[in-house]
Amino acid sequence: MDDLVRRAVENLEKVRARRPLIHNITNFVVMNFTANALLASGASPVMAHAEGEVEEMVNFAGALVLNIGTLTDTWIDSMIKAGQQANKNMTPIILDPVGAGATRMRTAATRRILHETSVKVIRGNSSEILALRDEGSKTKGVDAVHTVDQAKDTAIILAQEIGSTLAITGAIDLVTDGQRTVKIGNGHPLMPSVTGTGCAATAIIGAFNAVDSDPVTATATALAYYGLAGEIAGNRSSGPGSFVPALMDALYSIKLGELERGCKFIEG
Repeated sequence: MDDLVRRAVENLEKVRARRPLIHNITNFVVMNFTANALLASGASPVMAHAEGEVEEMVNFAGALVLNIGTLTDTWIDSMIKAGQQANKNMTPIILDPVGAGATRMRTAATRRILHETSVKVIRGNSSEILALRDEGSKTKGVDAVHTVDQAKDTAIILAQEIGSTLAITGAIDLVTDGQRTVKIGNGHPLMPSVTGTGCAATAIIGAFNAVDSDPVTATATALAYYGLAGEIAGNRSSGPGSFVPALMDALYSIKLGELERGCKFIEG
């Protein structure tokens, strides 16, 4: 685990030094929150979903983040266009299948994106990940009804089948590419009480993948950094209202040594 701790420090240092542009096609609910989380982490966000500009915009990006939270048919087409251009550029794509399994449209859209583009990382809760492979798996809206451990075996198989790294977030996060599996113990119970914390995690995974070519280490270290910020914010907060600004402050102010001491990586 020492290698992952060192990589976490290196990746955060690179994000802050390089300020990679992260192109987000994301949902209306979280645009501001996600943009601020990226800025606080040291990355540069852009929110561009118009079909007429996404191919041009993604040419400047270090990573493309696709989030289906407030989905429309037009946005699906934009995601496919941006994703195919990102593939041409060898720009990593990070997919957040918000609510996959809740409706046929969300599940079909996620599978279409996976079929028509090459996605490097998929970040979701346990139920969303299960829905990508199991036709009978259902979610409760966008909330998980399965535990991370219940989704682990399916995630490993699915990662092997589609050739992507999967990140399942929960009380203990899990990252796997089908061969390597890492668990991350950072986080705070207040994080699920705020809209957009999962979406922001996906965006920060995008930032770390922009500076680290290994999707497993990039994703695991991003989640450790984000989870540690959640811990710091939770200790400074009295509830969800005060948690949000404290989280932004923590993302901005975490020192490299603090991250080195605070990472909680667990053998998969």
